[in-house]
Amino acid sequence: MIAGNLAAALVPLAGGGGFTPPGPADFDLPPIFGGVTKPMVMVVLSAVLIFAVTYAMSRKAELVPGRLQYAGEWAYGGVRNGIARDIIGAEHYMKFVPYLFTLFAFVLVNNYFGLVPLIQFPTFSHSGYAYGLALLSWLLYNGVGIWKHGPLGYLKHTCVPAGVHGPVLLLIAPLEFLSNILVRPVTLALRLFANMFAGHLLLILFALGGEYLLFDAFSPINAVGGVLAWVMFFGVSVLELLVMFLQAYVFTLLTAMYVSGAVADEH
Repeated sequence: MIAGNLAAALVPLAGGGGFTPPGPADFDLPPIFGGVTKPMVMVVLSAVLIFAVTYAMSRKAELVPGRLQYAGEWAYGGVRNGIARDIIGAEHYMKFVPYLFTLFAFVLVNNYFGLVPLIQFPTFSHSGYAYGLALLSWLLYNGVGIWKHGPLGYLKHTCVPAGVHGPVLLLIAPLEFLSNILVRPVTLALRLFANMFAGHLLLILFALGGEYLLFDAFSPINAVGGVLAWVMFFGVSVLELLVMFLQAYVFTLLTAMYVSGAVADEH
């Protein structure tokens, strides 16, 4: 709503459409070389960074940890204890900690790329990357469910709630299948993508809108509007720090919840 109102206000100030509000086309980045795009490079860079940092944190592990080791243990312990153990349960959780910790770190780093100078682009503002990551989680929890219950047993476990019998299953079972098998990966990816896309779009709008009002359509009133737009840019940047962390946490948390449901004895 804010983005739309500001964009609508800027067009007449531009004197006949001199200001072009940002939109989805601004996320279609040209290839850097060949068919390689910036998000592709960022995904590889994030993997290298995560490996390098975690290796440095654990390379000289000591009984009394230093600052780097302490930070690594704090992050790992948060995912292991606060997500995996509390949600999946003590019996099975350790099997999934490596994936969940990697998932959290991967989403977090790629989200924070959107605020790093010279990079300034969150990878998951491209829907394909969000849906690809959701597909990995979908394969994990469905695979685990089939391993635990068998193909038909898992289908029953997923689609037939405990205590539900009779003709009502003709209505409930298809809805459960749609919700648990088909819709989950879509909503998991859409939540991450939409937040990263909307947040980055707001940052582009306030940055370019402020620049236009201050330098290309300068007047005393426009100068005030330009300064306010840049203030909003920094304010939204601070808010995005929290949103980006929360989206990494929620994505990991929901994956753990789906795994927990797959390995549970009852639906």
